[in-house]
Amino acid sequence: MALQLHNSLTRRVEDFVPLDPQRVTLYVCGPTVYHYIHIGNARPAVVFDLLARLLRRHYPRVVYARNITDVDDKINAAAQAAGAPIATITDRYVAAYREDIARLGVAKPDVEPCATAHIDAIVAMCRKLIASGHAYAAADHVLFNVDSFADYGKLSGRSIDEMIAGARVEVAPYKRNPADFVLWKPSAPELPGWDSPWGRGRPGWHIECSAMAEAHLGETIDIHAGGIDLQFPHHENEIAQSTCAHPDPGHPGKGKPLARYWLHNGMLTLDGRKMSKSLGNVLVLHELLEKHPPEVLRFVLLKAHYRQPLDWSDAAVQQARATLDGWYGLLRDLGDAEVELFDDKHLAWGNDGPLHPLQAALCDDLNTPEAFVAMANLAFHARRAITGPPAMRKDAKSLLLNGGRLLGFLHEDPEAWFKQTAPGSTLDAARIEALIAQRNTARAARDFARADAVRSELAALGVAIEDGPQGTRWKVAAS
Repeated sequence: MALQLHNSLTRRVEDFVPLDPQRVTLYVCGPTVYHYIHIGNARPAVVFDLLARLLRRHYPRVVYARNITDVDDKINAAAQAAGAPIATITDRYVAAYREDIARLGVAKPDVEPCATAHIDAIVAMCRKLIASGHAYAAADHVLFNVDSFADYGKLSGRSIDEMIAGARVEVAPYKRNPADFVLWKPSAPELPGWDSPWGRGRPGWHIECSAMAEAHLGETIDIHAGGIDLQFPHHENEIAQSTCAHPDPGHPGKGKPLARYWLHNGMLTLDGRKMSKSLGNVLVLHELLEKHPPEVLRFVLLKAHYRQPLDWSDAAVQQARATLDGWYGLLRDLGDAEVELFDDKHLAWGNDGPLHPLQAALCDDLNTPEAFVAMANLAFHARRAITGPPAMRKDAKSLLLNGGRLLGFLHEDPEAWFKQTAPGSTLDAARIEALIAQRNTARAARDFARADAVRSELAALGVAIEDGPQGTRWKVAAS
């Protein structure tokens, strides 16, 4: 089944054809670690985790790199405010980032390079660009000469004037062109810095990713991905640096492309408004994980097509919880059925297999809305199988579980799912079971007033109960 992806560079959906089918390369821009990330920062991590899962189904080896920016002016400001070395800040928030996105079901990348570990590679790239006339040193800075790269602006589709206005670039007297951007800049004594041919300094943001991608994936990679907010200036500048740093022997005067496919996820809004610190509506992932099950957050992040804007709201969270409750409820009702976990070659994934619609949706440029339709159909068949023969129950449960896990869901025990509370909260299971027993006794005696009173007492504890063929079950009530 062919994988198709929307290439931001060509502005069309294309068949994905890697340079080397035996080694597919993927680079995603990771966080700048000066604070906990907000929920919008989590979207590319989740979306491109799903892409990596899909690529691994198609190819024998995928090398996925997601970087860490651990030197930056925002980090410097946070360190100075805390009166601590930058490593104190970066170590803390790197650990928090890894823990928080792991809870969202995001697997570790194959490579997680940090900018500070690639200073030599960054300096080497600066030297190469200066030697070829694509960069110049001025006032202890190294700047990229945008006039030397005819394709500058091709990714974003902007003119130089538009890019200058959009980036709000610094108009400095040492720049030849106001659009020229910094590759290396000087560091004051109180700021982190490294020795270089241009004096003690630190790298610009854009060249960090170019150097790290080359070091771990090669001069030309298959897929480069990130948020649409990075398309300009970050990714535009990466293309300029990397292309000019790597001449193409087969095409004199041309450079090798940095990436063959560019993918960008849409922005996240909150109740229809852009999230920003000035509006006071930034949702921090670390805090959301204290309130909601991680799979609920992952569901919302995948609900819309990745290229479209995603609006975050309480209603979206509640809907995600209700859908997952439904899936986990089916697994619980099919609890005694055997489960077969499929490998990548299982017939169920084939062109005629029952999981084909799910895989086909994902191969269509990660069409997660259509993938959720496929999951709804699996859930429908699972519901019908509850009262069916053992073979039917086994197939239905296996299909629902495998489909969910391809998307990064249904990793919890169903009973535990319904009884989980927010971190730091506790429920006395023994007391709840005793109250349920009292209610059942009252119902058997047709003392419905007492039964209703017990239900109200359970509700006050944050517990919802369900009566069904399997008896009375309880779960933590949705907040």
